[in-house]
Amino acid sequence: MAESKREGAPELLSDVSEYQYGDAKPTWANVYLWPVVQRLTAKQEWGGRRALDLGCGNGATANMLASLGFEVLGVDPSTSGIEQARCAYKGIEFEVASAYDDLVARHGTFSLIVSLEVIEHCYDPRRVVRTIFNALEPGGLGIISTPYHGYWKNLALAVTGEWDRHLTALWDGGHIKFFSRATLRTMLEEAGFRQIEFLRVGRIPPLAKSMIAVVHK
Repeated sequence: MAESKREGAPELLSDVSEYQYGDAKPTWANVYLWPVVQRLTAKQEWGGRRALDLGCGNGATANMLASLGFEVLGVDPSTSGIEQARCAYKGIEFEVASAYDDLVARHGTFSLIVSLEVIEHCYDPRRVVRTIFNALEPGGLGIISTPYHGYWKNLALAVTGEWDRHLTALWDGGHIKFFSRATLRTMLEEAGFRQIEFLRVGRIPPLAKSMIAVVHK
């Protein structure tokens, strides 16, 4: 797998690349994430309809985007995920690659970039956000989701004794970064985004399962 190396840097993809997929079915999170993606894309005025599903996993979201009329490229470092995607979803381009690769040099820019429940699995999320910024064409729409953390949800997790389960230390390939709106906004602004909106989904807002950053370039 192609990856730019920095002296002294860890193998950034060594764990994520081993994430295993056994099928190409939508995940449980798609139930509350997809309706928002569909609503946001329906509101956008499109010049081109070229989409990148960054961290596409087993290809289910890429297939959903294709059903909306987008020409889709799905990339993921999981070989098993890409194999499942290629078998299940024909007519969509899938590639074993990641946000740490120079996707712009290989594929150009995109009018839509979707990255759902991916950034929390990445050792270098700043690099992920820079890739999204660089690969999004001017006027394009970016949709980035990650588990939500805020005061009331954090308090509820503490009071109910759910922190150990929530931190998912026993989940191979699981979450290694935990974001609030403030920390994700900081990374997005560092990358160059200025139009940033946050949505909370999956439960009532204070206890939301995920937050979605909606960005325009």
